[in-house]
Amino acid sequence: MRHLSNHFTILVFTLFLVLAVEPAKGDSPVEFEGLIEPYELVNVGTPVDGVVESVRVQKSSSVKKGEPLVCLESSVENAVVERALAMAQGTGELELEKEKVIFAQRSFARAEDLFAKQAVSAEEKEQAATNVALAHARLQKAEENKLLARLDLERARSLLDQRTIKSPISGVVVDRFVAPGEYVDDKPLLKLAQLDPLRVEVILPAEMFKDIAPGMKADVRPEGAEEGIYSSTVVIVDKVIDPATGTFAVRLELPNPDTRLPSGLKCTVRFLADAATASSPEDSYTGKAKRASRIVVHDPILTTSIR
Repeated sequence: MRHLSNHFTILVFTLFLVLAVEPAKGDSPVEFEGLIEPYELVNVGTPVDGVVESVRVQKSSSVKKGEPLVCLESSVENAVVERALAMAQGTGELELEKEKVIFAQRSFARAEDLFAKQAVSAEEKEQAATNVALAHARLQKAEENKLLARLDLERARSLLDQRTIKSPISGVVVDRFVAPGEYVDDKPLLKLAQLDPLRVEVILPAEMFKDIAPGMKADVRPEGAEEGIYSSTVVIVDKVIDPATGTFAVRLELPNPDTRLPSGLKCTVRFLADAATASSPEDSYTGKAKRASRIVVHDPILTTSIR
């Protein structure tokens, strides 16, 4: 008798929970808990070994994509660039070979004229023609050397550029791991976070899987934020439902152009039914979100499922 009384108490409590969690008509839509995270977290490394000459940023510094962050000692690389630049800009060898071609052509013209007058032998005429061909070959070699010099200059400049570590994203410096004078190799130098846009991670019940799709709008209310509600867009819907919990993950993209919102905040998310009602978040949300919650009570003797 006492056991049946306990089951009756469970049933009453279950009905009370159902009434408590099911929103009535006109009530606020269902909200889901989420977490606001950086769009990207990047550990910035170096492609070359070396000694740190300077670090141009500090923790929490704002950086732009392509901005120099860390400079490695590069005196040797600078010298190589200067030498390659001199070789690429030098024109002495090329001009010399051009003059030799002109001289060989004049000599051949004279040899042809003298051969016509039978003043020189055929062998001497052939030798003059060969000198012209050799002069052209040496000129071509000089032009190839000039091209190789320009390529060597580009390579030297690329190696020098590797000594300056630049930001791969626009964001903020989360942490700094090196200081001037340290030797670095394959370890991270800095950690950066991209805060525009932000991403919002939400876990939803499997029953809502068919109601959520990329491109859907949602309102995000950060925990403790005075600014209120922010508009976001679904960008990724996990295609695998976790069988243990009966849930799936959804990622939203939250614009943050002035980086006013920090990452790491908890938030609540309300999904809009369609983009046309995005300006009226209180009026239209997914129908699935308004459905009654399902509570299942398991007991060795009695199993009750209530919607």
